[in-house]
Amino acid sequence: MSTIEVFEPALCCNTGVCGDDVDQALVTFSADMDWVHSKGGDIARFNLASEPLAFAEREPVKQFLQVSGSEGLPLVLVDGVTAITGRYPDRTQLAKWAGIITDAPDVVAPAGIAVLGLTDTTDTGSCCATDDNNSTSCC
Repeated sequence: MSTIEVFEPALCCNTGVCGDDVDQALVTFSADMDWVHSKGGDIARFNLASEPLAFAEREPVKQFLQVSGSEGLPLVLVDGVTAITGRYPDRTQLAKWAGIITDAPDVVAPAGIAVLGLTDTTDTGSCCATDDNNSTSCC
């Protein structure tokens, strides 16, 4: 399973979901992050205001800030590799990176395995139908 790290700009609190004017992107991301946690995913978030050392100690984050500044945040790393900058990932992206199979919520795919999303198309019945007069017609 991959490790997802989200480095966020300075927020009013750990999640940014506080105050009178809450950014909907933060609300959605917080819910998606909780969902990843509930499925066993490895995801962490770091707020520049409350955890500046996390930014200074991670070389890819430090280099990113030197080039883009805090205006380029959020920065999302997956196993230490930059995956997204400037916006929050959606639930589908998080599930893919965390190895979570979204159509089978309690199953987690091993890291590096692509889920194809195949469905069973086996015919479970006949093509015959009965109308209001109990007449049978077949395909």
